[in-house]
Amino acid sequence: MSTETPLFTPLTVGRLTLKNRAVMAPMTRGRAASTGGAPTALMADYYRQRAEAGLIVTEATAISPQGVGWVNAPGIFAPEHVQGWRPVTAAVHEAGGRIFLQLWHMGRVSHPDFLGGALPVGPSAVAAAGESTTPNGKKPYVTPRALEAEELAGIAADYAAAAKNAIEAGFDGVEIHGANGYLLDQFIRDASNRREDEYGGSIEKRWRFPLEVARAVAAAVGPERTAIRLSTVSGYNGMGDSDPHASFAYGASQLDALSLAYVHVLEARPGHMLAVAGVAPVHPRIRAEFRGPLILNGGYDRAAADAAIAEGAADAVAFGVPFLANPDLLARFRQGSALNPPDFRTFYTPGAAGYTDYPALG
Repeated sequence: MSTETPLFTPLTVGRLTLKNRAVMAPMTRGRAASTGGAPTALMADYYRQRAEAGLIVTEATAISPQGVGWVNAPGIFAPEHVQGWRPVTAAVHEAGGRIFLQLWHMGRVSHPDFLGGALPVGPSAVAAAGESTTPNGKKPYVTPRALEAEELAGIAADYAAAAKNAIEAGFDGVEIHGANGYLLDQFIRDASNRREDEYGGSIEKRWRFPLEVARAVAAAVGPERTAIRLSTVSGYNGMGDSDPHASFAYGASQLDALSLAYVHVLEARPGHMLAVAGVAPVHPRIRAEFRGPLILNGGYDRAAADAAIAEGAADAVAFGVPFLANPDLLARFRQGSALNPPDFRTFYTPGAAGYTDYPALG
């Protein structure tokens, strides 16, 4: 199979020219320092191994102490975080790669065990179904405290400050995490947003805060270094929306006006663990409204990725678990080689096992 298929052609994203259109999707791995969340030398090895991707998007990274909610996940709000990320970005750049940091606030799916006993926050006092894996074991999600409207400007400022820290740490840009049932997704979708003020109710009001965050980040580091990830129909973390087609079409139209580097959409294909049956794909509505680069993610293989790009459905495709288990994923695609199977037992465990020890070809 020729390497000159659509997946292996360059793509301009902001001011960057990516060497190919295969993106490494953001994946939480839990290998940051157990105290404080500083990145480690092992993380630099992990990302360097995968620098053949046209773009790497890091694991979700907490923007503030309030946004923390995952054991051994990294942060980007303290000087030690900036210092810890610098060897990671240097390693990727030395290997010829490009890397964006994903900005994360967990909102209602954090837990008091991460927050010094304080309640997690969300758009409304509506608990998510399921459990949090806390430093003290698994515990049910609690009912969050509904954020006051007056608090939101401060959280937007936290996103902007974290974005500046990321650029200081050497990242090529940032991706705002607006997906997977975390804070901004909680505002966008009406399963979690029951507000009756200017930040809830209509689609336009539910999008208000996420758009304020996007504008704040773009103003802080430049729209060409700012992107956002969305999940349209995923039920992960108890999410849902009564009209995702209308909601995300509106959001895409507003994001288009910001001239962002890209929009990244998680919308699982049939057979993927997050696939939702009986709902028409939403990403074509986003494609129609957002004129910048669109990245799709959710169960693609090489053939499906090439087809999506060739048909104009996407400009690039993100691969998650395949990149996790195959540091040389693109070399395997080029040669038509078999892929390493992922070891699900080690996705979030400490150390190199299941992290930097997956074998490369040869």
